[in-house]
Amino acid sequence: MSTQTFECTETITRREPVDLHEIPVATVVHFEREIVGGGMWSVARERLTEAGPQRTLWQSENEYRFSGLLMRLVGFVMPGAFRKQSRQHMQDFKAFAEQGQDVRDETS
Repeated sequence: MSTQTFECTETITRREPVDLHEIPVATVVHFEREIVGGGMWSVARERLTEAGPQRTLWQSENEYRFSGLLMRLVGFVMPGAFRKQSRQHMQDFKAFAEQGQDVRDETS
C-alpha cells in the first residue's frame, strides 16, 4: 500500500462450486476470504457471474473490524481509504486477468 508495508494472512474460507473446472453457464461462483493483520480483521464476500460473452460481473462486499487504537481511529476518520484501496486491488486483479499485467513489476 503506497510506500507502507502491511503484513497479513489471507484465508479462503468458502468457495462454491468447489471444483472450478467446467463451470456450467449461469452458475454464480462464490468466494469468501478472511484477512487478519496488525490491529485489523477483514472479510470479503465475492460473487462472479457471467455477464455476457467474454464478460464477468464481479461483486465484492467487504467488512472491516479494528482492534488497535490507531486502526480504529484511521477507520473512523478515513473510511473512504478502505473503499479506495479495495477498488484499487480489484482494478489490479482486472489488469492481471485481462492483460497479464503484474502490478508488482511497476515502479512508481
